[in-house]
Amino acid sequence: MASSARWNHVWVGSETGILKGVNLRRRQATNYVAASALRRDEGVCAMCWGDPSESEILVGCLDRSVKLFSTEKGKFTESRQCLGGEGSFCGLAVHDSSIITCVESGLLKVWRDAENVETQVGAGVCCMRQNPAQPQCVGTGGKENALKVWDLHQPEEPIFRAKNVRNDWLNLRVPVWERDLQFLPGSEKIVTCTGHHQVRLYDPSSPQRRPVLEATYGEYPLTALSLTPAADSVVVGSSHGDMAVIDLRQGRLVKCLKGFAGSVRSVQCHPTLPLVASCGLDRFLRVHNIEDKRLVHKVYLKSRLNCLLLTSRERWEDEEPEPAAPQADVKEEEDELWDGMETVATKTVLKRNMDPHVRETQLGKRPKKQKRTSAGP
Repeated sequence: MASSARWNHVWVGSETGILKGVNLRRRQATNYVAASALRRDEGVCAMCWGDPSESEILVGCLDRSVKLFSTEKGKFTESRQCLGGEGSFCGLAVHDSSIITCVESGLLKVWRDAENVETQVGAGVCCMRQNPAQPQCVGTGGKENALKVWDLHQPEEPIFRAKNVRNDWLNLRVPVWERDLQFLPGSEKIVTCTGHHQVRLYDPSSPQRRPVLEATYGEYPLTALSLTPAADSVVVGSSHGDMAVIDLRQGRLVKCLKGFAGSVRSVQCHPTLPLVASCGLDRFLRVHNIEDKRLVHKVYLKSRLNCLLLTSRERWEDEEPEPAAPQADVKEEEDELWDGMETVATKTVLKRNMDPHVRETQLGKRPKKQKRTSAGP
């Protein structure tokens, strides 16, 4: 019998090493790692789908292990060590049954059964993304590491190397800090977000290696981005908990999405529906409607969250024909925890109920003297 895990709409990886599956229709979250097996060095730092049918998930951990999770079986089925280089995974992808990894030190590696292929893409890497239209091509970028596009069939030199923007109005060099990137479908264009709150659009097909469009948003580093279904806008999240939609045609701010209380670590738009899922350090998974800015779903997941995968299925209302096993709602569990706590009276209430003589003594005031009454002759 197939596992109920296949009905989850969002998969989230946490800093404590837990893979969580969230069913948005029922507002239920399930942990697929036992609490006794939690280890900080197995924190999830990268995730990707293992196949086009989304029946497998590759999970990259801090200890440099890559685990294969089957949504049909509801459990981890394989695990392998992907050592080499230094730092945690900053990207994970699959091409021709081979795993593609990239670490912070800049080692890009294709893990094949016969022979592994590796190349150095430069130190300080923050992101590695695969081109969905050309799976053999990946883009990389990082701190003082400009955007590059690599062909894994010929990894000796990048097929595109971005050039830094011109000096600012003080004739000072503009620092480079690429935090995330994505390829635009139907073209060779690439959109990036930077740690200096910039959104940039590159076009490798043009002779210009500098951005063809640049926009700024907010005052804090942008940490994640995702293309909207129409691919004419991009949703970006910042380290301050800001999230907004930026138009890629005019480079202007379209709308802001609210409700965050911590750094946004991962953002992903649905490929066809006007929905965007996001998670971060405030431990909440949120799903917004891009068209009307409405917060559609908000689920508390108890752990600081690093990355997520949103299913590409469309007709959620027609799913789950079989009854689901009884399971407590994650948010309700948290509410019950707070409701069960003993109420502690505030200082104002305590002072109001305190004896006047004791209250004035604790506040550092000298108690008022009682008036002496004459006893008479």
